[in-house]
Amino acid sequence: MMARLLRRLVPVEPEEWGPVLLATAYGFCILFSYYILRAVRDEISAADRGNLQYLWTAVFFVMLLAVPLYSATVSRFSRGTFIPLANRFFALNLVLFFLALELLPLDARPWIDRVFYVWASVFALFVVTVFWGFVVDLFRNQQGRRVFGFIAVGSSLGGIGGSLFTSLIAQVVPTFVLLLVAVLPLEAAAWLAWLLHRRSGEGQTTLRVEGTERVPGTAWTGIGTVFRSPYLRKIAGFIFLMTFASTVLYFQQAELVGEAIPDRGERTSFFARIDLAVNILTIGTQGFLSAHILHWLGIGLSLAFLPVLAFLGFLGLGTYPLLMVLVVVQVLYRSGRYAIARPAREVLFTVVGREERYKSKAFIDAAVYRGGDLVNGWIYAGLAALGLSVGAIALAAAPVMVIWMVLGVALGRAQEERARLSAPPSVSPPRGP
Repeated sequence: MMARLLRRLVPVEPEEWGPVLLATAYGFCILFSYYILRAVRDEISAADRGNLQYLWTAVFFVMLLAVPLYSATVSRFSRGTFIPLANRFFALNLVLFFLALELLPLDARPWIDRVFYVWASVFALFVVTVFWGFVVDLFRNQQGRRVFGFIAVGSSLGGIGGSLFTSLIAQVVPTFVLLLVAVLPLEAAAWLAWLLHRRSGEGQTTLRVEGTERVPGTAWTGIGTVFRSPYLRKIAGFIFLMTFASTVLYFQQAELVGEAIPDRGERTSFFARIDLAVNILTIGTQGFLSAHILHWLGIGLSLAFLPVLAFLGFLGLGTYPLLMVLVVVQVLYRSGRYAIARPAREVLFTVVGREERYKSKAFIDAAVYRGGDLVNGWIYAGLAALGLSVGAIALAAAPVMVIWMVLGVALGRAQEERARLSAPPSVSPPRGP
């Protein structure tokens, strides 16, 4: 009876549990590391909030350099090599930041903070993009609708663990010690990625097998494909509008928290508690509702859910521009983004080729995402320079959410059409004599 109940709540087939649990553990390690570093990064944004648009400009240009380098690596190595390599590269960077903080004079700290902020923003997208690109390459379209929500549970558990850990020790140990702690889950993620890749080649039929060929194309072909494909352009547009909503909320968070909480350690702990609340709310939805929501609503309405939530949130902030209102909106918005929009978004890539899954996806999730941050960050700074308050900017952002919602519905229809065209033809039963 319990097995049937679990099967109804979590629609994972028995033969899928092994790779699903490995992928879930991989996501846990990635997000545990990220959420240790996220609170550190967000504290820097509150302390240096007057320069946020400049930092985001730097992030964008670093992304433009990083995406072709990553694409070239993808073409050269198998996924069992380049995915662990990516995680270990970021782990090495953390060790170097720790050494810089230990060895360089105190006068260098503000610039180390700014470089770390840029690095952490690149890290946040790349490790998650690499993870989901790998998962999308392993599981097929119909599998993704059923299992991506559960796999995302690992990410939320990692977020809970990382944010809880950080909230407990951020005021006890020097901040730079957290950088070394974040190295350990990254190394574990590298091993889990290797195990998943090896399992896909062991003669089973659950996972997509990579085969002998590497991902096709050059360092730049994945980028060109985005501009040529109407489907990928729609995905890029959806991501850009999502960054608009996220950027407005992020700048408002930095402004309101920076004014309300002057102590750096207390701010770091406050951000970690927000992260903890987001992940606690997210995990139940991912584990038991995401797959059913994607099934009941379809991909289009699931993608439209987040714009509707953001629209209502901006109306609330426009009416009551208070810190606690913003915290509620942030928790609901971010949990909806992780629990519903993220699995639906990843399903979009199950109906494209391998080059699009790794290279075009990396360009959209990294460069387009951070390009949206750049453009929208300057838009927010311009509106603030004109004298618009937090509430006025929130009300100005609300109509944009309607456009975002319409695009989400259109994307869902395009995905369904691609899935229908790529499905194998049904075989009619033989007729009798």
